[in-house]
Amino acid sequence: MNQHENQPALKRSLSLWSISFYGIGTIVGAGIYVLIGKVGLEAGIYMPLSFLLAGVIAAFTALSYAEMSSRFPRSAGSAIFVFEAWHSAKASQITAIMVALSGIISAAAISNGFVGYLNLFIPLPPFTAITLLALILAVIAAWGIKESAVVITLITLIEVGGLLFVIYCGLTSDYDISRPLNFEGFSSSNLLSIGVGSFLAFYAFIGFEDMVNVAEEVKDPRRNLPRAIIIAIVVSSILYISVALIAVISLPIEQLANSDAPLATIVKSAGYSTAFIGLISLFAVVNGALVQLIMASRLLYGMASQGLFPSFLAHVNAKTQTPIIATTIIALLIWVFATLLPITLLAKTTSFIMLSVFAVVNLALIMVKRQQRDLAVDCKTYSVSIPIIGLFLCLLLLALQTISLDIF
Repeated sequence: MNQHENQPALKRSLSLWSISFYGIGTIVGAGIYVLIGKVGLEAGIYMPLSFLLAGVIAAFTALSYAEMSSRFPRSAGSAIFVFEAWHSAKASQITAIMVALSGIISAAAISNGFVGYLNLFIPLPPFTAITLLALILAVIAAWGIKESAVVITLITLIEVGGLLFVIYCGLTSDYDISRPLNFEGFSSSNLLSIGVGSFLAFYAFIGFEDMVNVAEEVKDPRRNLPRAIIIAIVVSSILYISVALIAVISLPIEQLANSDAPLATIVKSAGYSTAFIGLISLFAVVNGALVQLIMASRLLYGMASQGLFPSFLAHVNAKTQTPIIATTIIALLIWVFATLLPITLLAKTTSFIMLSVFAVVNLALIMVKRQQRDLAVDCKTYSVSIPIIGLFLCLLLLALQTISLDIF
């Protein structure tokens, strides 16, 4: 039960298409702009298959999130799902802390990437650049969810436009496409390469979880939120696979894998200036950090409004109808992590935390289905096999990351 009924409520202003663009913005972002070269290093010319496999793996957990968001459309998403499954305040609090921490760490990693892109245009010391970004993000997030969603939608359109531009450049490239499309000699070792590549590619799909944390700001969330999650996953998968395919037919895979800015390398090889894609990459980084800030602040608000976190975090500003205090705290934590820790450690830690949360949410849906078989919802996976498969795949990737990639 909401413990803050006399407080101003969050404003329901996100339509199906607004929340869909928000979701696409959470998924399509800095990941594809910086990650594709590393996936190519592992998977080689089979990189498109790695992205396809990663999309399929993400889709199972996304379907679980879609059904859970239809059953329980409240802020604090994953944490609320866990509470409804086991009715444990402690388990819900731990989940909320993990998700909020992942958002903070992810935004901190992205903020480190912001420094490099900004230096292409305006050289600033890292501390100054990160501080400036944290202030800008806090102001936008506190301004209002509708205004934030407009900013995110505009930047998402720019990001998608950038990927389409890369596809165009790849198609006009002089590189001989016959060599990388030759799949003769495919062996079991190639399957392993595709699997390892899919683990790396999976990081670029995890943003859909952020969508459930703005459930209380979505119009008709039981209907619109699940549909938006599915739309975001499908659109993102199509874009990723298309860009991956263009990447392997545009450049020798060795050149792509050794590039620190692989999309810029594709553009440059086609004879175009890298300034345009560099600017878009900068927008992508800002967008990714903004989405993480909003997600984490709404999660703190949602937990506090349920009486599971300190009540001051549930304070909503009467004018902006946003959780100002929670937003300020998250922005400050992002700044601290970004200035203290290296980007590689931040990115790996984010992936490890989110895979753990995804496994728990799939398990939570299994429990909820057993407890509430006759509950009417707008989105059902119908079969309990969906979350079971999602749970298995998440645990498999966690094992791969822990054993093979030595996260810590």
